[in-house]
Amino acid sequence: MQQVKRFSEFADKDSLPLDGAKMRLDEIINKEITVVGLKVRTSRFKKDGSPKCLTLQFEIDGQRYVLFTGSTVLTEQMEKYKAEIPFMATIKKIDRYYTFS
Repeated sequence: MQQVKRFSEFADKDSLPLDGAKMRLDEIINKEITVVGLKVRTSRFKKDGSPKCLTLQFEIDGQRYVLFTGSTVLTEQMEKYKAEIPFMATIKKIDRYYTFS
């Protein structure tokens, strides 16, 4: 009899959805978070900003959350440093953009 595979044995981790309660970016400004996952996709809302949409998965006080943003700076930082995940960071708002610090 043929052994049946489990989905988790062959599924590409990048194709799985990021879990967590949805939170808005402005709710975590200046709060320390632990970044635990990310996805970058083509944005559906290209008109006003970035052609990319960042889905950021993070934890605060042991609770897991996700947020969605078109922030070019945050997206570029996450693409550059994704190999460092998990890491702790604070998101700051400087003038009209957001950045990790």
